Amino acid sequence: MEHKSSSYIDWRQVWNGMRKARIRPLRITHDKAFERHFLADQFAKDQANNYQYGRKAVKTLSSLLGPDFEVLEIGAGPGTLTIPLAEKVKMVKAMEISPKMVTALRNELENKEIRNVQVIENDWMKVEEYKVQGKFDLVICSHFLWQVEDLELHLKKMENASRQFCAIIQPSGRDAVVRDAYEAMVSRPYQGQFEPDADVFPYIILRQKGRLLNTRTIEYAIKRDRPQLARYVTSFIGRYIEVDKRVDEAIADFVARYLQNDFHIEQCKAVVMWWRIL
Repeated sequence: MEHKSSSYIDWRQVWNGMRKARIRPLRITHDKAFERHFLADQFAKDQANNYQYGRKAVKTLSSLLGPDFEVLEIGAGPGTLTIPLAEKVKMVKAMEISPKMVTALRNELENKEIRNVQVIENDWMKVEEYKVQGKFDLVICSHFLWQVEDLELHLKKMENASRQFCAIIQPSGRDAVVRDAYEAMVSRPYQGQFEPDADVFPYIILRQKGRLLNTRTIEYAIKRDRPQLARYVTSFIGRYIEVDKRVDEAIADFVARYLQNDFHIEQCKAVVMWWRIL
């Protein structure tokens, strides 16, 4: 039963404003291969730390996962969560909207000889609810929320597709190199334009609907070399200014000061949130 009270919080206006500030086209004119290299970086960083983010998230959820579970993962990306999940459950159906990411993930699964993952190229928000209703023991999304315009519909669809549990994993906070680079390159104070924090919004929605949520935090590290770090920073800066050859060189020089022994290690946190379907 949905809970109504005088403390009802209208999250929609805040969500729409924050999302608009984050969802911007990327303007990179100096490197036609940027997207391909950046995609490769996503897989490389996970392999470098043996999918630490996904493994810690799966460990946090271990008390509810069963070896016979069928799982729907929304927004699989490079398989950061997909691959650790596949080791613990019967089947993972991994939905991803990007054709290039789908192809790369399928290749990665083939290389690792992982046979219990089906990668589905589809837009989750356009999936008809009756096609997935009650088909999964766990429905989960990771680092996905900012891609969703209608959060309430997203959560409703998650619950509709699950017969037991739903879970959300969302990173929190942004590394100093991104914040500092923004101020140096864009010449404006950083005001949280790139913060990935979004877990508070589904928490508010679900609590207002009377759901009881479990929450935990995990810590993990991401290691990048200089070209990877420069591309990582560019993926943010390029949403606010055009990255031509001059800006590209300035970013490469800027990130060099954050390297130690030719690498940058980002210490990260994420929120793991899960609830039982009523």
